[in-house]
Amino acid sequence: MVFSSLLFLVRFLPCVLLIYFIVPGCMKNTWKNLVLFLFSLLFYAWGEPVYIWLMLFSTAVDYINGGLCGYFVERERRSTARIFVVLSVVINLSLLAVFKYAGKYALPIGISFYTFQSMSYTIDVYRGEAKAERNPVNFGAYISAFPQLIAGPIVRFSDIAVQLRERRSDIEKIRYGVMRFVCGLGKKVLLANQAGEIFRTVTGYNADQMTTVAAWLGILAFMFQIYFDFSGYSDMAIGLMSIFGFSIPENFRYPYESKSITEFWRRWHISLGSWFKEYVYIPLGGSRKGMARTFFNIFVVWFLTGLWHGASVNFVLWGLYFCFFLIMEKTWLLKFLECLPGWLSHVYSLVVIYFGWLLFAWEDIHGHRVYLKAMAGIGAGGFVSRETMYLIVSNIVLLLLLLIGATSYPKRIAAALTKKDGIGTSLMQTVYVVIILVLSVVYLVNGTYNPFLYFRF
Repeated sequence: MVFSSLLFLVRFLPCVLLIYFIVPGCMKNTWKNLVLFLFSLLFYAWGEPVYIWLMLFSTAVDYINGGLCGYFVERERRSTARIFVVLSVVINLSLLAVFKYAGKYALPIGISFYTFQSMSYTIDVYRGEAKAERNPVNFGAYISAFPQLIAGPIVRFSDIAVQLRERRSDIEKIRYGVMRFVCGLGKKVLLANQAGEIFRTVTGYNADQMTTVAAWLGILAFMFQIYFDFSGYSDMAIGLMSIFGFSIPENFRYPYESKSITEFWRRWHISLGSWFKEYVYIPLGGSRKGMARTFFNIFVVWFLTGLWHGASVNFVLWGLYFCFFLIMEKTWLLKFLECLPGWLSHVYSLVVIYFGWLLFAWEDIHGHRVYLKAMAGIGAGGFVSRETMYLIVSNIVLLLLLLIGATSYPKRIAAALTKKDGIGTSLMQTVYVVIILVLSVVYLVNGTYNPFLYFRF
């Protein structure tokens, strides 16, 4: 089940919201958390009925290890507590190794996300950054919460522990949540899916149809698709969690406005970058042990970041590709970029990002070679064709919307138009939400291409 489906929008979501708000918020929200936990299990079981046991096993492992770790930390027996941290890490990474990298089983949806989230809990308890959760219902709701179960954001327990017990869903949170969810739905259905159709069209060409212009257009479409697809999902997750009374961290901050690759990775998939920083980079020594060790630590983080996305060679190369530019920027390139005009450093970033997505788009390295030949102008399709020009002209409005939508300008304009509170502002926001929702539903009724790209990770 995906958020951008009629099944979710008109059946599952109304049902869970109705029951959630009927159930009283007494006993420190235990009953509401139970509703969220059970419906989250149903949500996951709808698409992965077999692997729900895997998720429950992972949840039980970290609930037990976290509880025992907390018990011994409170008694200042940290060496004993460390045993349960190691157990948590070993078991969780073993699950990833078997189900994601061994190639023997179908990939459980969202395993990389909920495994990292579950594992971080025990580590935070050991560090003293979170108290062990005694209530298994609360912990189960934290791990399995369906809004961010499948593709994040990855939420640390320390960021949400108090909210599990003390949150309230007021009118303002619900209003914000609905707006955020509908904006994310529009990103996914109206923009990401349409950009994906362009990419699918281009990659479906034979070698003699693949022109140079079409090849460059295809990666541009993928660049927009993956941004609007993933950030749209994050918007929907944040919106849904707000409706349930939670506030969770942002995952994207207009990454294509970055003027360096360092800045890009502070704006893109923020929760994953923060996870690797907190649990890999800093424990390895960060930048505190000299330049050579810093470079090694960056290499380890980006090798693992690539591997986190998949065992295919292209993902590892994609991670090492960005590792190279981040090391260059840390040594000298970032200072050089600061001396350039802003637009020029922005162009540099977009070019590096663009070719990074070229590496990411195919798991088959052979596909990269064929595509690169077309991009270099030495493919069999020539430079441009009538079919390519038709593809561009028929999608020119969409391409402009993608270009503008990937910037912060729409948000700035909206903020200027709604600066003053009042009936007019509320009406404008309501009309906007209704229009986006109606258009999205119309596209969902008529469309067929609707996967989330990050579900496969």
